Amino acid sequence: MDINAETMRCPCGCAEETAKQRGTGRRALLSDRSKKYPDCCGRYLDDGEATSTAEALMRSRYTAYALGREDYLLGTWHHSTRPASLELASKSRNKWLGLEVRRHEQLEPDNALVEFVARYKVDGRAHRLHEISRFMREAGKWFYIDGEIL
Repeated sequence: MDINAETMRCPCGCAEETAKQRGTGRRALLSDRSKKYPDCCGRYLDDGEATSTAEALMRSRYTAYALGREDYLLGTWHHSTRPASLELASKSRNKWLGLEVRRHEQLEPDNALVEFVARYKVDGRAHRLHEISRFMREAGKWFYIDGEIL
């Protein structure tokens, strides 16, 4: 994909936190939809900065899927469940359309859940991926473990 990362809006939607805060029924939205990729997920994908929350890791992984960054996806996948390859280069590219984080729940200091809906198109047909993903933090770094598709 030929992109100008300096001017591109970040695919994740550029929200620091959008999940409903448990027990409040409302969203804590700190969003700037015009935020550029280098100031949002680019700092994780390109600069190697560690994400501070499981939600931030989930958003950066969505961006990595949108940009075809298999290196980042595998690098943020926990070694106990990580596949050897995703073979993204050999598959037809999905067109990622949007991300909604519905819930971010910190179960323990180093374990969290993130529920999200990702919208995308394959060969012109629209699809939705609704998933609850599990994350684990080891040595200060968050990793994706697995997910339950709803």
